Amino acid sequence: MRKPLLLTLTAGPVAAGIAFLLWGEIVSAHASARGLERGRPGARRAVLVLGYGNRGPRANAVNRYRVRAGLRTRRSADDVLILSGGAVRGPEPEARILARYAADRGYRGRILTETESRSTEENIRNSLPLLEDAEEIAVVSNALHAERARGLLHAMRPDLAARLVRADDYRFGEIPMIKAIAAAFALLERRRSRTNAGPR
Repeated sequence: MRKPLLLTLTAGPVAAGIAFLLWGEIVSAHASARGLERGRPGARRAVLVLGYGNRGPRANAVNRYRVRAGLRTRRSADDVLILSGGAVRGPEPEARILARYAADRGYRGRILTETESRSTEENIRNSLPLLEDAEEIAVVSNALHAERARGLLHAMRPDLAARLVRADDYRFGEIPMIKAIAAAFALLERRRSRTNAGPR
């Protein structure tokens, strides 16, 4: 009798965990593609990778993922990799840590770094001069964070936002826990914003 009871007690949490991860996949897939085209062959592309708080000199798991997604978003040797992030949680700017990891992975293409930003809003604002010459712009992070950053670009520079294309920052089964947690935070933030807005 104990085994069926144990299975019953564990089946619920396991099913809930799987459902949570699948929900994160669905939300992230939609965020990655929402309102974006895949781009045109031969267009000069700027791939803007947003850094994440890094305490030491070695890129953490989140930053390693973002660099990998940025590298696979490139389409040709003419594309430029723009790495954005200041020294938020450690002594070294995130952008330099990202650049070092990209080099460790064998990347030898064009890199521009923006090393002063301490927030997503600053990531976008401080990167604007580096985006001016691009025909296409792809913003790379986890899908929901990248969508938020694209919204900031729309607000600051609609002309540049018109050049936005889809990044290769979503693949099924990749960083599943980060996707699910990001989706949960986005949902909570949306509800908080509605509450703060109050009745009209």
